[in-house]
Amino acid sequence: MSPSKTIRRVLQLVPGKKRFGVYRFLPFFFLLGGAMEWFMINVRLGKETFYDVYRRKQSERQYQQRLEQDVITESRTSVK
Repeated sequence: MSPSKTIRRVLQLVPGKKRFGVYRFLPFFFLLGGAMEWFMINVRLGKETFYDVYRRKQSERQYQQRLEQDVITESRTSVK
């Protein structure tokens, strides 16, 4: 049996086809999203979690923007 037929067969086993149609898969995706979020918050790869990296990058961007704004204001004051 080909993989696509096997997948199709497994999907047909999920109950609620008549009543919910394709929306019967929403609980699975909801749980998958929750598990992914938990993983990103709690699992450390190396010494950092995903959100540690996100916060660090965000603060680096803010710092870079402040530096650029300071350079622009300094150049405007020096022109006057």
